[in-house]
Order: sequence, then C-alpha cells, then structure tokens
Amino acid sequence: MQSKDHWENVYTTKAADEVSWFQEHAALSLKLIQEAGLPLTASIIDVGGGASTLVDDLLASGYENVTVLDLSGAALATAKARLGARAADVQWLDANILDAELGLNTYDLWHDRAVFHFLTSEQERCAYVRAVLRAVKPGGLVIVATFAEDGPSKCSGLPVMRYDAKELHAEFGEPFVLLGHEKESHHTPGGNEQKFVYCFCRKLA
Repeated sequence: MQSKDHWENVYTTKAADEVSWFQEHAALSLKLIQEAGLPLTASIIDVGGGASTLVDDLLASGYENVTVLDLSGAALATAKARLGARAADVQWLDANILDAELGLNTYDLWHDRAVFHFLTSEQERCAYVRAVLRAVKPGGLVIVATFAEDGPSKCSGLPVMRYDAKELHAEFGEPFVLLGHEKESHHTPGGNEQKFVYCFCRKLA
C-alpha cells in the first residue's frame, strides 16, 4: 500500500477534477447501490472515497447513513468543502483501510472503486479482505471495482493489479457469493480510456 504522504501530495498538488480517476458522477457505482434495494437508512461505507462525488449523489438520493474513508485527509477536506453544510450528514474517516479500526458487523454495503487494485502484495490483500469480513454485516453487500485485465498497469505513477471478474472474486473467496459483475470504460480528464471491472458480492456470514 502506498504511503499516506503520496496521496496527500496528489490531492494538494492537483485539483480533484484533474486526477485520472475523477468522475463527475459515479454513475455505475450509484446504479449498483440503488439496485441493491437497501433502505435509505442502510449503513454504507465508501472506501477510498476521498474527493469522489459518490457521496454527493448518495445524499441527494436520500441515503442517511454514509461513511467515507480515505488515506488522504486532503481528499476528504475537498469533499467536505464541496458538500458544505451537508458534510455534517456524513461520517468521515481519515484512515488506511488495512489498519482502520472499523466496528464489527457495522455496514450493510461496502463500496470501493480503485483502492483494491493498488494492493500489490498478498499480505495487503488478505488484510483488506479481513477488514471486509469484520466490518460488513452477515448478508451485507460488497461492491469492489478495479482495473480490468485490459486496464492500465500503473496509476498515479504506481503499479497496480488487474483482474477479470473471476480473479477478483477469487481474492475474496468462499465467504462471498458473486451476484454479478459489470465492465466500465472510464475516460480520464486527460482523454485516456481506462477499463474497469466491478464485482458485486454478498457476504454469507
């Protein structure tokens, strides 16, 4: 996992809409969350949410219990400033997901777009899965998006992992049932195309 300093530098030297992963609206993520059919009171965590606008759209859709976790305090500050008074309706966690102290069986839905593919060691990936197993309620839902097998091999100057849906689900293993997957072609602010795969799973117990 990259250092906190790396990501603080990214978000203090670039505007939120200049980073390659910027989306004006996280449309596919929002669609998958809404299609899950959870009540608006469901507890949702966006891991690596940083300056993402997903939290804006979740609040606008009426979701009442949203947590955003990110390694970069600067990224979280950007999102808070953008939301203004609505930021008080969100729980913000400045933490590394690999050692964050998340409550047991806390979340109905876990969302991650583009954190997991930065975990290039098996040790890191196992720590991440342990965090999911601890924090997500039995029967809870997990949406994880990474670069697809034909996606970039680096992002923000750092190496990444690439997956197809079967490989990504295999990282999480038997405690999770794969409910579906979708591909996305993301166009960066710089005009490049990046291929993503989203896996949608249910935690069994």
